[in-house]
Amino acid sequence: MKIMRLFSAAVLAALLGALPLGAQKPATLELEQVVNGSLIHTQYAPSPVWLADGESYSRVETAEDGGVEVVSYKAADEARQVLIPSSLLRYPESGKPLPVRSLVWSNDNKKVLIYNNTRRVWRYDTRGDYWLLDLSTGALRQLGKGLPESSLMFAKFSPDGQRVAYVSRNNIYIEPATAAEAAPRQLTPDGCDYIVNGTFDWVYEEEFSCRDGFRFSPDSRFIAYWQSDTRGTGVFDIINNVDSIYPTLLHFPYPKAGTTNSAVRVGYMPVEGGETHWVDLPGDARNMYIPRMEFIPGSNELFIQQMNREQNTNYVWTVSLADGKARNIFTEKDAAWLETNDQILWLDDAQSFTWMSERSGFRHLYRVSRDGKEISPITSGNFDLIQIVGADLKKQILYFIASPDNATQRYLYSASLKKGRSGCERLSPEGQVGQHSYQMSPTGKWAVHSFSNAQMPPVAEILSFPGHKVVRTLVTNERARAEYAALGLRPKQFLKVKSDTLQLDAWMILPADFDSTKKYPMIVDVYGEPANSTVQDVWGGGDLWHQYLAQLGYVVVSIDNRGAAAPRGRAWRKCIYGEVGTLASRDQANGVLDLLARFPWLDPYRVGITGWSGGGSQTLNCMFRYPQVFSTGIAVAFVSDQRLYDTVYQERYMNTPQNNPEGYRKGSPISYVEGLEGNLLLIHGTGDDNVHYQSCEMLVNELVKHGKIFSQISYPMRSHSINERPGTSLHLRKTMADYWKKNL
Repeated sequence: MKIMRLFSAAVLAALLGALPLGAQKPATLELEQVVNGSLIHTQYAPSPVWLADGESYSRVETAEDGGVEVVSYKAADEARQVLIPSSLLRYPESGKPLPVRSLVWSNDNKKVLIYNNTRRVWRYDTRGDYWLLDLSTGALRQLGKGLPESSLMFAKFSPDGQRVAYVSRNNIYIEPATAAEAAPRQLTPDGCDYIVNGTFDWVYEEEFSCRDGFRFSPDSRFIAYWQSDTRGTGVFDIINNVDSIYPTLLHFPYPKAGTTNSAVRVGYMPVEGGETHWVDLPGDARNMYIPRMEFIPGSNELFIQQMNREQNTNYVWTVSLADGKARNIFTEKDAAWLETNDQILWLDDAQSFTWMSERSGFRHLYRVSRDGKEISPITSGNFDLIQIVGADLKKQILYFIASPDNATQRYLYSASLKKGRSGCERLSPEGQVGQHSYQMSPTGKWAVHSFSNAQMPPVAEILSFPGHKVVRTLVTNERARAEYAALGLRPKQFLKVKSDTLQLDAWMILPADFDSTKKYPMIVDVYGEPANSTVQDVWGGGDLWHQYLAQLGYVVVSIDNRGAAAPRGRAWRKCIYGEVGTLASRDQANGVLDLLARFPWLDPYRVGITGWSGGGSQTLNCMFRYPQVFSTGIAVAFVSDQRLYDTVYQERYMNTPQNNPEGYRKGSPISYVEGLEGNLLLIHGTGDDNVHYQSCEMLVNELVKHGKIFSQISYPMRSHSINERPGTSLHLRKTMADYWKKNL
């Protein structure tokens, strides 16, 4: 007990030390300013579009004539060159400036595709118009003549720059990249409401990050693509009651846990047109996934990842277009689940490739021979490789993010790609404590580097490698630092809390006028699912929403429970397999009890909890399962019954409801509504295509059945983010703040 008190005193000293004696009186935060972002003006690192030589990057800038121009900057000396003058970026008929949402360059940088007039497809603006500009002639023309406005998706040049392909209305089209006038030619004949070519259905986009669904072969002669047949998949309807006097329906396939998936396959066809050759992969197409498919560099050979429905086995196939046969070269298995392998680098003239695996108990990178017969580690040790950021293949150096000593932080390391070499070296400066990110050039020689922590806005620089030397500073954020300091807030501080024998990462924000002789209510901001982590030592715009709550007199806390996506090893992340929701809520309750035991100024009778999406689910689990700990909860956009969520996400961590019925019952808060004793507010958007409003209605039905009193607010035709339409974000935060004031 004495040791615990000493530890509490040390933590409290750190928390109190964040605001020096004699500091200015904290500014009063107005909620409208918090929501609209007018208090702190943070600049972020520019996202460079690196050119093919890896020495320069391009950017779109405002020109003197009011239009836009595309310029390049040399990484070495910032030498500026106008690549596309504004005079070329004008509508041919009107002469008005042509907006530029993004650019796609041909391999020789002589042609460019300009994307604009975009429309949202679920969460991203992946549908719009494309314009082809030939820099050698200055000719500009719109692609997709005769196709509907804003219907083109994922336009790209063939490797030889002679053609452009894109998707429109679930079909793949192609047209010449050289002719002044050309009509699109439809390659796939069968795209319709239920046959999807070259892009994906809802669940592939959401859970596998699959959007662009076709690839040119390196010799430009073939196109390989995905096709989804959504027939047989359950269809979900969202009712729009607000945009007309009669309701309209949004009708889309959405496979819920344990139900029928789309049938997905991959095939390839000549760019000149003709029949598609479908790759013959084993297994039921509705119970196997194909989340990744690429061409091996310099060859007409496909490299395909195929997962079983349980997502615990990843089969790697190569397919030569010469004979069309699939060859299984490598198979990865895990007792829990596997993620898709997105860290593929081709080495040794494409005779070997990199592969991420947790087979050692930690996430590391391995070299696998092209035939799959040899595998050897590139990185090793009792730490997780978080992300590859680039490589210098000439110097045989790999650059990656890791944080062996602190799961809340991120640093750059290097390792040798030479066979037989091992060991790694930290490159991020020792004095820069927090999180580092890098946008590296294709050659691995340069990078845009950004560093920040919870108390410091990002600083962005151009670096040279392998020495990690600063070439020049791009963003200082002096204004944001001054604005943050002027508010006089007490920033979040990081600490550890206990659950059983585990140490969990957490952060805490105290009111700026904190008085240890008073009793304070506590609000826990939770996520708790395997897809994310909330305890991150990174700039979050000053955490002004949490600071606003602290200014109202609350101590705000967040805890990463077991299973959170933190770099703490495989066992940490995957011990929750089959039990999503149960261990998480136990860890959150135990963590809160630990804080209450250590800090007498926390009021044990006024503990609130809130979360969004998976965090909303954990809020409900905590409120229903641990009513003696949590007295008030606000659950936003939550899954009340895990059977209501999609196949790919839910089954990845839980298997199917048919194979794990007890796990689904135990992990679903709807199973425990009888435990509700405190104050509960439910918030959901009726237009949520991700976590359906149905989830809220089913929970309400069960709460009513058991005579439980609760509050509810529904936002008409707002999506999962509940931020569409005027006034929504401010109204949402006002509602939440008001509920805390009245009930906590």
